[in-house]
Amino acid sequence: MDAIRMMGIVKCFGPVRANDGIDLIVKQQEIHCLLGENGTGKSTLSKAILSNKKYTKDSGKIYFDNVDITNMTTDEIARKGIFLANQLPCEIDGVTTADFLRTAINYNEGNTVSLFEFIKKINKAEKDLEMKDDMIHRSINKGFSGGEKKKNEILQMKILEPKFIILDEIDSGLDVDSLRIVSENINSYLKEHKEASVLMITHYTRLLEYIKPDFVHIMVDGNIKVSGNYDLALEIEKEGYGKYTSNKEDNLCTTTIDEIK
Repeated sequence: MDAIRMMGIVKCFGPVRANDGIDLIVKQQEIHCLLGENGTGKSTLSKAILSNKKYTKDSGKIYFDNVDITNMTTDEIARKGIFLANQLPCEIDGVTTADFLRTAINYNEGNTVSLFEFIKKINKAEKDLEMKDDMIHRSINKGFSGGEKKKNEILQMKILEPKFIILDEIDSGLDVDSLRIVSENINSYLKEHKEASVLMITHYTRLLEYIKPDFVHIMVDGNIKVSGNYDLALEIEKEGYGKYTSNKEDNLCTTTIDEIK
């Protein structure tokens, strides 16, 4: 069964197509990886999926669990079970991670979650990620290092239990030990939540040594140039992107919404 299906996703910034008619299907229990150089539209796609107001899709359709989420708001999409671990997690002063997560769970489930069960669950997640004891009681990401922010993203994933997970450069800012810890927690989550699927976004292949994708896609100029299995990632590691980025052309935006209907 399809977890998410994207058809003809176009996002323009002025005359430039950041996403140029992307088609992609991720089925339940699959791990997909988007590889590509800076500026190829990978992160733009992740934000377009969540309907970030600054990344509103110009055209195309997105279905999640066979429901059209194209024009849903970000909070509606998140409540459906889509989670984005951000490349650059923001700081929110005055709101602790613990308070934020408990409020989110209560809102999603429509009733008050047992405080005892919540504390038990979040403390275990914090321990699994080897985070400092006080971090969940501090303002979200306030004064956190890059690695601590990424761990905090994965802690939120573990508590909110999404069905579709987007990892936008989760490996950036992580040292070797933190990368291992984060990857182990993602893998254990997927083992426990059999229906979950993942879309990883990265420049490098080191993350893929820990989280093995079923499919690898190379993005060039806002679209998927080629798809393959893990061997494609090994090829990129050895030879780089030059084979696929040669003869690139400017990606000018001329498609209108009517053209895709």
